[in-house]
Amino acid sequence: MKRNTILKLSLLVMVLTHFGCKKILDERPKSQLTAAFFLTPQGLQSGLDAAYGGNRYIYGSENFFTLTVGGTDEFTAGSDAGSNGDLFRYNSSFNSSSGPVSAIWRYCYTYINSCNAVIDYAQKVSGLSVAAQSQATAEAKFLRANYYFMLIQLYGDVTLNDHYQSEPATSATRTPIADVYKFIIQDLEDAINVLPASPKLSSVLPGKATKAAAMHLLAKVYLTRAGSVVKQAEDYKNSYTIATDLINNVAPANGLALLQDFGSVYAEGNEASSEVLWTVQHTSTLAYNGTTGYVDGDNALCHFFIPKYDLQPGMQRDLAGGRSFTRVMPTHWLTDVLFQERVNDKRYDKTFKTVWISNNAATIPKVSGVPKYAVGDTAIWMPGYEVSAAYVAAKRFQVIPPSKYSNSLFPSLTKYYDTKRADRQFPSIRPIIVYRLAETYLIATEALFMDGRVTDALPYINAVRERAAYPSANPKVMDVQASSLSIDFILDERAKELCGEQMRWFDLVRTNKLLERVRLYNPDAAQNIQAKHVLRPIPQSQIDATSTGVKYPQNTGW
Repeated sequence: MKRNTILKLSLLVMVLTHFGCKKILDERPKSQLTAAFFLTPQGLQSGLDAAYGGNRYIYGSENFFTLTVGGTDEFTAGSDAGSNGDLFRYNSSFNSSSGPVSAIWRYCYTYINSCNAVIDYAQKVSGLSVAAQSQATAEAKFLRANYYFMLIQLYGDVTLNDHYQSEPATSATRTPIADVYKFIIQDLEDAINVLPASPKLSSVLPGKATKAAAMHLLAKVYLTRAGSVVKQAEDYKNSYTIATDLINNVAPANGLALLQDFGSVYAEGNEASSEVLWTVQHTSTLAYNGTTGYVDGDNALCHFFIPKYDLQPGMQRDLAGGRSFTRVMPTHWLTDVLFQERVNDKRYDKTFKTVWISNNAATIPKVSGVPKYAVGDTAIWMPGYEVSAAYVAAKRFQVIPPSKYSNSLFPSLTKYYDTKRADRQFPSIRPIIVYRLAETYLIATEALFMDGRVTDALPYINAVRERAAYPSANPKVMDVQASSLSIDFILDERAKELCGEQMRWFDLVRTNKLLERVRLYNPDAAQNIQAKHVLRPIPQSQIDATSTGVKYPQNTGW
């Protein structure tokens, strides 16, 4: 999917971003697309390609990463956080003019408009079979639902555009979030009835929408609404009913299952495994990637979690180690407290890099003129527990226990490492795993627990925990009992399983735990976070663009 349509996709994206949706204004549009463009099979396909391609501007971008990863109980500001550090720390410089806030708003509405074009015109395209029309519409509805779900989680009430807009406008209103939820749910129900069951089917290209992905998303939508002020009585029930149907029926019937080894889930080249429900594809075509750094649309996640290993003795930057942008560092709670159980649970060792091998003879320390170690030997080791000063001094290499971590030197999240890049400076060409079956199990767990069905939740959380056991351990030692289950335990489990997967801020807001857990576990942000931070501010650019009618309302406190 990502190669054979990239030229059409890029052209259409460049055109569409000049007008976006009717609420993102450009009073001097340089070009416009009319309905006639979408009334041919080629034009409709280009519109659908653009709707998919828009996800490259979300997943993998620094903007979405900034809004979802930092400033949580998992990650705080790294030494190269830059202006993103304002957001991670919730300080006064984080406001409605912050770049990530406006970028994600703009991209979501731009590609919602692409979805709307496909949905409005697919049934009118001559020369296209009814089945093909329905398929295109279902895919666009899945994508539109996902874009809107992002928007309401970040901003609350947002403008609901349900039809294609080819002209800029100067007025807009915010639709109540309850109505947007209903719209999202209807889109997903429609998509589920049409989409192919599983990405494991040979006819489904990587990154295409499927019934399994739409069911996962719908279960998550119900779960999120259940924790909001517009919750409905059956939300938790609907969430676990859909999630368990996917786990127990749709998945096994269509080649989907948890991988046996947690360490294989994020192995390079394994992004289309049986556990993966939906990915966003990136490309190795350099014309569409940044080279010396990254641009919007790149997968830059390979850079953001990496410490300054290259500045340490015996080390230099290389392709395997990655480019150390060091945007975030893990909190001590994440690495030192949450992952204390390492005898039976492999997830700490399979999530973080703690050993660096020397690759620079010129900077290896010497004693009496003799190098302490050689290239190819260990240069840095982070044991993950405290050791004595004498122990550190006795080692030839650098030993860094947790008390010596800094915002530039810490264990590195490995989920996005990419050794297949053309150069150490380049962004990643790996697909990004957005939804996977392990999270479906955790969605079922949370929904069942919150609905009072604690015992029924246990098989789902225990399946995830048992999979995390070392081969040498009896998987049953990982099982949790009903008396131990709580919303905090579930959040802890989500952190162990899904750490760094661009959903933590959403998790904490959904469970009404953002303020509590940031104050407990993120000292860098604890003093600044306030009630208003459970929503991002409406972009100032959006407010300024509504030049007629009622001014676009800002979120409370911003």
